[in-house]
Amino acid sequence: MKGISRRIWLARAATGGAALALGMVRLRRALAQGAVTPGVARVRGDVRINGKPAQRGMEVGPGDAITTGRDAELAVVVGRDAFLVRADSRIELSGDAKRLLLSGLRVVTGALLTVFEPGREKNIRTETVAIGIRGTGVYVEFESSRTYVCTCYGESQLAPVDDPSQAETVRTAHHDQPRYIYPKGMPRMIEKAPVINHTDAELVLLESLVGRKVPFDPKSYP
Repeated sequence: MKGISRRIWLARAATGGAALALGMVRLRRALAQGAVTPGVARVRGDVRINGKPAQRGMEVGPGDAITTGRDAELAVVVGRDAFLVRADSRIELSGDAKRLLLSGLRVVTGALLTVFEPGREKNIRTETVAIGIRGTGVYVEFESSRTYVCTCYGESQLAPVDDPSQAETVRTAHHDQPRYIYPKGMPRMIEKAPVINHTDAELVLLESLVGRKVPFDPKSYP
């Protein structure tokens, strides 16, 4: 994963946001009409839920495993939470399957952008970090030797799996404190990182799927 400056990222985000808005116009119209329900909201490419091809409207919940192929992507709603799964990913969901209450996500491979219902504690885990979350937007990307985490807004606790005593609490309003988290053996287990590979437009979309708005003014970040 290569870092980019915040200015370059913002320029790319604006371009990507325009493209995403055009691509998702039908979905937003459906949302306004109350037609978007929990489950798969958007699927592109080879996406599988427990090994079965994903289809729009398919229910997803705790106990399920999501896998995406090359150039694939999935937008899904579980309860009052929504997330966007990137290509070449495997995501495992945990929680109360009977009540469809999500408690956590495990990023085995790949990347994930999430928005969670305020007030409920959730967690995301990778091989190198355990992330405690309460009503937060978070982007997580797992690499072979480190995990990238951007707390897009809200609060999260980043605890290195190999040394939880080095945990850091991050509070942000708008992508303020991205981090890399490393396994044991590195001089520092948590380091500052740039903003990469996710956009405000995607956060706006995910929050809209669960009837919420992002806690910042997108117009203030052109």
